[in-house]
Amino acid sequence: MWTRSFSALLVTQFLVALNDNIFRWLIIPIGTHALDKATILGIGGFCFLLPFLVLAGPAGYLADRFSKRSVMIGCKAAEIVIMALGIAVILSGNIWLMLAVLFLMGAQSALFSPSKFGSIPEIVRPEFISKANGLVGMTTMVACILGTWIGPVLYVLTTPLAVQLGQSAAIGPGQARWWISASVLIGVAIAGWLASLLIGRLPPAAPERRFPRNPAGQVARDLGALIARRPLMWAALASTFFWSLGVLAQTNVYHFAVPELVGAAGKDMVGPMLAVLTLGIGLGCFAAGLLSAGKVELGIVPFGALGIAAMGIVLSQTPQGVGNWNSSPYFLACLFLFLLGLAAGLYDIPLLSFLQERSPADERGRILAAYNFLAYTGMISASGLFLLLAGEQALGLAGRDVWLLAGLGTLPVCAAIVYAVFTPMARVLVRMIVRILYQVTVRGTEHIPAKGGALLVANHVTWLDTVFLLLHSPRSIRFLAHADYIKGPFGRLARDYQAIPIRPGRKSMVESLRAARQALGEGSLVCVFPEGGLSRTGQLQGFRRGFLSILRDTGAPVIPVHLGGLWGSVFSFERGKFFWKWPRRLPYPVSLVFGSPMHHLTDPQQVRLAIEELGYQTMQKGKRGSLIPPRAMLRACRRNLFRVKAADSTGAVLTGGSLLMRALVLRRLLRRELLEDDESTVGVMLPPSVAGLVINAALALDRRVAVNLNYTVSSEIMNECIKIAGIRRVLTSRKVMEKFDFQLDAEVVFLEDFRERVRRSDKAAAAAAAWLLPAWILERMLGLTRIDPDDMLTVIFTSGSTGMPKGAILTHHNIGSNVDGFCQVLQISAKDVLLGILPFFHSFGYTVAIWTVLMLDPKCVYHYSPLEARPIGKLSRDHGVTILVATPTFLRSYIRRCDPGDFAKTEVVITGAEKLPREVAEAFHAKFGVLPVEGYGTTELSPVVSTNIPDTRLVSDFQQGNRIGSVGQPLPGISAKVVDLETGESLGTGKSGMLLVKGPNVMKGYLGQAELTAQVVRDGWYTTGDIAKMDEDGFLYITGRQSRFSKIAGEMVPHLRVEEVLSEVIGDDGEGEQRTVVTGVPDEKKGERLVVLHTNLDLAPDQICRRLAEAGVPPLWIPAQDSFLHVDEIPLLGTGKLDLKGVKDLALRLTGAKPPESPEESP
Repeated sequence: MWTRSFSALLVTQFLVALNDNIFRWLIIPIGTHALDKATILGIGGFCFLLPFLVLAGPAGYLADRFSKRSVMIGCKAAEIVIMALGIAVILSGNIWLMLAVLFLMGAQSALFSPSKFGSIPEIVRPEFISKANGLVGMTTMVACILGTWIGPVLYVLTTPLAVQLGQSAAIGPGQARWWISASVLIGVAIAGWLASLLIGRLPPAAPERRFPRNPAGQVARDLGALIARRPLMWAALASTFFWSLGVLAQTNVYHFAVPELVGAAGKDMVGPMLAVLTLGIGLGCFAAGLLSAGKVELGIVPFGALGIAAMGIVLSQTPQGVGNWNSSPYFLACLFLFLLGLAAGLYDIPLLSFLQERSPADERGRILAAYNFLAYTGMISASGLFLLLAGEQALGLAGRDVWLLAGLGTLPVCAAIVYAVFTPMARVLVRMIVRILYQVTVRGTEHIPAKGGALLVANHVTWLDTVFLLLHSPRSIRFLAHADYIKGPFGRLARDYQAIPIRPGRKSMVESLRAARQALGEGSLVCVFPEGGLSRTGQLQGFRRGFLSILRDTGAPVIPVHLGGLWGSVFSFERGKFFWKWPRRLPYPVSLVFGSPMHHLTDPQQVRLAIEELGYQTMQKGKRGSLIPPRAMLRACRRNLFRVKAADSTGAVLTGGSLLMRALVLRRLLRRELLEDDESTVGVMLPPSVAGLVINAALALDRRVAVNLNYTVSSEIMNECIKIAGIRRVLTSRKVMEKFDFQLDAEVVFLEDFRERVRRSDKAAAAAAAWLLPAWILERMLGLTRIDPDDMLTVIFTSGSTGMPKGAILTHHNIGSNVDGFCQVLQISAKDVLLGILPFFHSFGYTVAIWTVLMLDPKCVYHYSPLEARPIGKLSRDHGVTILVATPTFLRSYIRRCDPGDFAKTEVVITGAEKLPREVAEAFHAKFGVLPVEGYGTTELSPVVSTNIPDTRLVSDFQQGNRIGSVGQPLPGISAKVVDLETGESLGTGKSGMLLVKGPNVMKGYLGQAELTAQVVRDGWYTTGDIAKMDEDGFLYITGRQSRFSKIAGEMVPHLRVEEVLSEVIGDDGEGEQRTVVTGVPDEKKGERLVVLHTNLDLAPDQICRRLAEAGVPPLWIPAQDSFLHVDEIPLLGTGKLDLKGVKDLALRLTGAKPPESPEESP
């Protein structure tokens, strides 16, 4: 908005109003030496206002026929001449010539006005019209105040004292030191002319218009053009009422104040009363511009009208004055006048903006000229009405009575306005409430076309989504909505907004879509929520294809819209309830983002992906406003001071308070006894346990990076990890080192040795900090507020299962956002108990078993090995575990060895790291009564990308949370897309390709391996190396890894699918260990061949091959009989995942095949 042109216009019009008032209030006291004050006031006002009536037609003609910039420059040049003439007539002493010059000043202002107001829509964008008018109105009022003060000051400076006292003198009033007045008046005029030159060039709107030779006839034609446009006519009449009432109020102030409020000798104190009234109008104008919120908001007008009526009545009830301005009645009257002005400013600016915006560009000048004619006719009429009401020769009403009549007379106008603009008024009222309850950030409104049709496609989280869109769109929106929702009390609003009802039945649906298509063709904004209902999980649901048919043959773009932050508000289904819950905070932060227009769409998934990306952008922009994990930990521990937060199979139990205290004690101890200030990374080698939780918490509170090392690998790989991470010391225990014979290239520190070094002062200080200090003080003492969300929180080493270790850098924002998303979809609460069995060096174990516990309210119980089924079953039974995260390999063990009652209270079982076979899920469900569901993630993605949601955690059955065979829908804020393996182009629904993921969970990079990072992360998208497809509801299906395909005779054969068919053929029931794994080895004839490594099987290879053929398996998918190779055990990693590199190496060794020269490794 603040362009050079608008700034120049603002300065120019300010100086116009300033000079008008300076000259007017200079000649009025001069004129009192020839005429009485009432006469000079009346004639002066008439002379200034008359040109606005006489020249209304020519003014409109000039504004349309010529460039408005040229008209304004010409008027300002004329003002210089008029001011020079004004000084000459002051020196002549002829009051009638002075009034003639005042008429000329009015004439140049009358010619200036339509061009000034008409240029605003041409200089500023539509969303800034109201704000621009508010600024123009405010600066005009300031100019009026200054002018009414400067004019009398110039009179005093240029009039001999004797003349002021009524004595005769050789020099008349205004003629002594006349150069002062000349300098001010001509100087202001020249400054205004120079400012007008800076206004940018504006093309003429109607260069073909002819000069009106009959001014009266032209005014009539202009009025006809205004009347022909009824909305504009009503706006002009409503604004005319304002200006008429303004003149009545301004004139009545003197009548009201003298002598009751200020006394006969206190007439000078009427000026401040007029000043506060004018200041109120100026501030009201400015407030109206702000409240319009980027649009022309007629909903403000009723509030302004009500304020005018109320203040008129209140002024009539002002306490009786005592004839002295220094009294409470005087100051109360000033306050009420200020509020009256404030209401008046709120009233008029939206009307003026409406006139400017809705007037056709080629007729804007004439319509504004007609409006000026009406306004100034009303002002002159109001002057006559005042004489009728208050004149001594007429009704002779007191000032209070005039205020009362003005207030009561405004009430019918209020009623009419409320009826006419009920819906905009309701919108403003709702906006006021929303601004109190919500902190809304809006971006991308520039993507909404100023004119023409467009289809807004938005996610649907709460019932307030439509409200937020209506309040923050620069244009009105027509919504498709279920017919039942727009009946009753919402019927009037729905009709005013032209909502398009959707009724059950195919025929009715087709009619609704046709109506929406017609609305687009007519240039309307139409909005649809293609999910078909409110999200019950906060995840983006599948998009129905119907909205694509709305676009057919319209050429209209789709504008994707993302509503963020609304999940968790009282109007969402968060916490399993709709509305009946306390808000988490006030004001509640909400974002509304309009994306770039999209054209030529063929698949709903294209828009869904665009909205997912907008959600990602929202999270990225808001990450510095969210709590990093260590800060969230402080608050979680304080909320759970006396509640058990962590326990393990060794008998250790910690409440939130004791957990925080121990972490602070350990932090002090490590800083004093062991760690250097520059030692940023520290190795940790502990199994899942309370001790492991505390050491990770302590290092995070000390702003160090805890690197949990994989104790199932060789010393060579372990030392490679230590080298990459720059680790000097590894914190562990003697039990761990006794079990694993490591030779480490770092100092090994046994935590048991530190118990005796803890001082009483350490415990006292930690206890005071943990139990007494407010969290906001404690986090500043620890320096946690200096941590950037993109700073490293941990490094987790991964080789996938195919190569040497790579250190994935996971930031505070990576882990924090992943915990938030995981918690959101699973509705994790303080009632939950997690089972922590996955090792902390595993990304899933790190995020869920450490930071979900530390950041949120659930309890977690730990066991050091996921392979020990019976102790795990007992731990689950004793603590009432509700959430279990594991791998299918571990579930097989629990099915065989645990009792049915061990998982009696378990509601959620989520598996990852490998595909969940259906037979394993069914066997677990049959024994324990809870159906495991599958999730998906990778170390580089912190790790959770998606998860199915068990029925036990769904608010209702309105939306499906679990789809067998899938890995669920992406977490909120995470985008997933499937692209062609060769071209990289996005694929449609149901097509398999490379899975790419983008979101706040994508790692910062591989530690010290920038080139490798660049290979897998491009433009924020992480290449997972997994082959996947996505269905129409957004559920992901992993069909294999890129490295788990064999190219045989030119065809890609998926190892995973072959394994699934083999499991069915050999009769795996899910209760035993995995008995087969498929891999590929080089083959001279076909390029590659399948190899099956297996343990003991009940069928011979020839029988298996025959049954595969009978099952309709493609011949290329059936391994040769001599490719079935017996092994003692299937190679596994310490996490329970298949060791794909070990499988490949074993197959190559057993077959004697040579490995390819450049083996393709998945990232």
